[in-house]
Amino acid sequence: MKKIEHIGIAVKDFSASNGLFYKLLGEEPYKTEIVESEKVSTSFFRIGETKIELLEAMDEDSPVAKFLEKHGEGIHHIAFEVEDILTEMDRLKKEGFQLLSDIPKPGADNKLVCFVHPKSANGILIELTQEIK
Repeated sequence: MKKIEHIGIAVKDFSASNGLFYKLLGEEPYKTEIVESEKVSTSFFRIGETKIELLEAMDEDSPVAKFLEKHGEGIHHIAFEVEDILTEMDRLKKEGFQLLSDIPKPGADNKLVCFVHPKSANGILIELTQEIK
């Protein structure tokens, strides 16, 4: 793994949360995007090399909506940038981690993504990300 790529934060009110983080960080989000596969709206703030991703559910059946219902607003996942997502997925499976998919899928911010189930990572949802080239 190369670095922490971003920290995902689940929010109920996208507009209010973007305003809050603008005040906190002193900058507007550099990007907003809809990720249809996850039924979520996202916005990204840059802090040095790391990013903060705000996530708002677009559908009550989305993973983020279920997270908000169970846990409320807060840290949803930690994303790690990897050089080769398929190699890293294979390595983690061999180490006994449970992945939420067998193949990476397109995610926000021009990335391929795969998630590690929180049950196999001390209750933390881990996201692997690789830049799509």
